[in-house]
Amino acid sequence: MPRHARIDVPNLLQHVIVRGIEKRDIFLDDDDRLDFTRRFSRLLEATGTDCLAWALMSNHFHLLLRATDIPLATFMRRLLTGYAVTFNLRHGRTGHLFQNRYKSIVCDEDAYLLELIRYIHLNPLRVGLVATLDELDSYPWSGHTVLMGRAELPGQRTAEALSLFGKTVAVAVRRYRAFVNDGIALGRRDNLVGIGLLHTGEPLDGELRVSRVLGDGNFVGQILQQSEGGAATRTRSLEQIVGKVLTLLNIPETELMTRNRSLPLANARSIICHLAVLSGFRGTDIARRLGISGAGVTVAARRGRDLVEKRPEVLTLIE
Repeated sequence: MPRHARIDVPNLLQHVIVRGIEKRDIFLDDDDRLDFTRRFSRLLEATGTDCLAWALMSNHFHLLLRATDIPLATFMRRLLTGYAVTFNLRHGRTGHLFQNRYKSIVCDEDAYLLELIRYIHLNPLRVGLVATLDELDSYPWSGHTVLMGRAELPGQRTAEALSLFGKTVAVAVRRYRAFVNDGIALGRRDNLVGIGLLHTGEPLDGELRVSRVLGDGNFVGQILQQSEGGAATRTRSLEQIVGKVLTLLNIPETELMTRNRSLPLANARSIICHLAVLSGFRGTDIARRLGISGAGVTVAARRGRDLVEKRPEVLTLIE
């Protein structure tokens, strides 16, 4: 069966699963795990890729990533190739280390971000590497320990993840841990790893529908539209999008880069972010133009999507 092209659109949340060839272990000791996490952390920072969750087992690992400037395929190639070369040298082996291509599932962030963070971080407990949640709190090879404040991984979006649970770190950590604890009783969540996914809407290509997109029919349709040709088709420059949104909302250009947090200006920034992301512009380019952070672009784009749904005529600005 021919391979299907990956869906590699900037700023999409992707659940990545990598397994060892023939189900063999890809981490034989803590030196391997330490080498992997250091390599992973450096690459996150060097490429501007967002990591919301991660967990290493013995023969596979899970990552929850949001690629921004560098395509996910490039990120994963650098990560896996570098690690495999070092692993083979350390253990005196040759040949492939990983099973075929890595598996990536595009996810509707609004609907599944919390569930995926919990699912991924519960994996060490689910497979028996730790016996209790207390042990998981100190398991050094997952993002759960980082969110609990017991370890660090530069590049992991710790503040962003915790902000989903509370306004202060102490409250957020407590609520996050309770959320994870509630997930233990849920057992396997096959739909979160692409097994048996079903979507509403018109039938789509079987493999794509079943195993590569986690979201409802509307989300799947949007992703397919954006991924055709590898990226959204740009009919407007970033400056044109900015100018047209400001004109539509009657906001002076001079206000855009100020620290003004008025609702009209916040709405303008959000709509600009959504339209720019939809048009395929890189998160860093949008952030630089608006004077906000990359994470700010992601949050604003989600809010902008909600605003545009209420005013669909806004989409004509990028046509």
